Amino acid sequence: MTDHTLLANIFTETLGGRTVLRAMPLLLGVLCVLAIAYRYYSAFLAAKVAALDDSRLTPAHTYNDGQNFHPTNKWVLFGHHFAAISGAGPLIGPVLAIQYGFMPGLLWLVIGVCLAGAVQDMLVLAASVRRGGRSLAEIARTELGKPAAVVVSAAILFIVVIALAGLGFVVVKALGGEEVKLAEGMQIALPDGKRVERDAARSTAEQAVYRFPEGCALHYTPRSEPVTRPETFLVAVPLTASLPAEGLVTLPAGCQQLVPGSSWGTFTIACTIPIALFVGLYMYKIRKGRVVEASLIGAAGVLAATVAGNWVPGSPLEGTFSLTKDQTILALTGYGFIASVLPVWLLLCPRDYLSSFLKIGTIALLVVGTIIANPPMQAPPINEVFAGGGPTFPWGGIFPFVFICIMCGSISGFHALVSSGTTPKMIDKESQVRTIGYGAMLIEGLVGVVALIAAASMDPKMYFDINIDQTQAAAWQPKVDQLTQQLGGADATHLPVEEKRTLADVERMVGGESLRGRTGGAVTLAVGMSDILTNAFSWTGVALEGMMKYWYHFAIMFEALFILTTIDTGTRIARFLLQEAAGAVHPQFGKTDWLPGAVLATAVVTAGWGVLVWSGSIDTIWPMFGIANQLLAVIALCLVTTMLINSGRVRYAPVTLLPMIFVTVTTMTAAGQMIPQFVDKVQTRAWSLPKGALNIGLMVFVIACVLTLLLIAAGRWIAVLRSPSPLAASQV
Repeated sequence: MTDHTLLANIFTETLGGRTVLRAMPLLLGVLCVLAIAYRYYSAFLAAKVAALDDSRLTPAHTYNDGQNFHPTNKWVLFGHHFAAISGAGPLIGPVLAIQYGFMPGLLWLVIGVCLAGAVQDMLVLAASVRRGGRSLAEIARTELGKPAAVVVSAAILFIVVIALAGLGFVVVKALGGEEVKLAEGMQIALPDGKRVERDAARSTAEQAVYRFPEGCALHYTPRSEPVTRPETFLVAVPLTASLPAEGLVTLPAGCQQLVPGSSWGTFTIACTIPIALFVGLYMYKIRKGRVVEASLIGAAGVLAATVAGNWVPGSPLEGTFSLTKDQTILALTGYGFIASVLPVWLLLCPRDYLSSFLKIGTIALLVVGTIIANPPMQAPPINEVFAGGGPTFPWGGIFPFVFICIMCGSISGFHALVSSGTTPKMIDKESQVRTIGYGAMLIEGLVGVVALIAAASMDPKMYFDINIDQTQAAAWQPKVDQLTQQLGGADATHLPVEEKRTLADVERMVGGESLRGRTGGAVTLAVGMSDILTNAFSWTGVALEGMMKYWYHFAIMFEALFILTTIDTGTRIARFLLQEAAGAVHPQFGKTDWLPGAVLATAVVTAGWGVLVWSGSIDTIWPMFGIANQLLAVIALCLVTTMLINSGRVRYAPVTLLPMIFVTVTTMTAAGQMIPQFVDKVQTRAWSLPKGALNIGLMVFVIACVLTLLLIAAGRWIAVLRSPSPLAASQV
């Protein structure tokens, strides 16, 4: 093999007659860009824009109450902040955006995180530190007056509850199982001598649950080849229909497959709570200040819990940690309540810090695995077939919806809540704002890039088989066939032996999991991650199927843990916001260390997002959560721009003004395209009137709040620029 051929094999590969890029060179290029941005652009922001000064006392020292304000080790706080901001967005958004091709999402992730997302997080954190750890609403009151504060408070409280419900819904699906819709007319051929049995324990007043035996042959659509399921599985059927006990079963409308949750993930996550309590006590009471010792103990505990979790499925403990959907919701809301009320140093901060070991460690493992495996990017750079919308994100084309589909990996308004919520109350020195604010966001951008690569390296046909709802499979099949033909009949994902695989093969290799129709992106990411890590570690000689099964279930657990740490911090932030608002009615409620006020506010917030998750109504507002989240980023960037102008530093205003304008244009354009589609769904009865009203009402409410704030801010900017001297002694 010549040097030229060897170099070509590192950078490209030929699949189906087309030349495709490999992942490793792309990933190395991204790492270089992120390193340059941190070294130079964040240094400019720290020195010139925020003017960070370690001689200033931070709120953690000024208001140290041992409850919410507490000076915290830089790396412990970095772990807490990264865990708090890293939710579903950087994992799920890039996976769903693959339907547009991998290049739009990749460019938005890299450019957006360096020039928009990390800038917002860092400057909001700096602003809150300079203002006593105040929230965005209180910053708005200082910079723009009481009307702006009311608008910002209303928008934030509304959005944060929806965000927590959305994040909680994903965790419940991962840990408590999910219900996969099955197409009407789908046929299941039972093996000779085997029968379908009704599961009386799982059946309800609305549906009967049937257990199908192992070895069934499934015809998902009339055109599809039969797929043999080696394991038993459960199907919920409306009570109005009945199934034959043997032979060929044809499913009626309204059937769902019941997919069990992850006992491994539940066990590991449950173990992190007592481990975190011990680490918190160790660092602050038993061996005060011994951060390294506590970190080593905590990291060892989390690693042990992760490995031990692998043994839970199939053991006597499986029944204890295999929770139902309702049990998972109760456990989730209970944890959110406790984490919000307890002192921040005791549970929330050390648990998020310990979770960051697993989060960052897994991402580092994926980076190394991607470099070693160097998989081909089988998804096209631009997917012309679905450029105008597709099954994973049907609302519109690449512009503007790739900027809505991918949120947290590039810029996220939710991050501004963390940067003006728990984190500024624990900053020890102002210089740490750069590392924690800008640096943590760059890591999240890297998370998004790795998730995108994992999805883009999958066979496109397999990607769409997983991500298309079974009830919609027949409608989308012609376009999927067209894409497959354009890609030259792309090979299945490659194993070290270059074996071609079908989705049925992958289902068998991950332990008999049903993957078809598992929409939402989480399962797709788990399959992509497990494939990369399996190929990267194939040199160990471990049986391929054993490795892929391990990595798949590890990825499911990792995703749930990744999202869960955002919920505890988000609940605490929402509690702060509610207490600030209630403080205008009764001053005592405004004191965040007053236990009755903390308990009451936390109960209201937890009940708010818990009821949405419980009712399942969160799925009606998830399509436009991205818009609400991005508009919250517009609010944050608008307030930082106002602070720069108020303080007489107009020359630095473009660093936040330009990202604000871009996000405003893309988000408002997306909203303008989605609202008519919502109306059409109501008129055609695809959505019920309450469902449509909920979507449209939320969208209009958030847009109205943002436009009102922009008008107030624009008036303020004009007044300041026309004045011979700054109108306020504001400093970022």
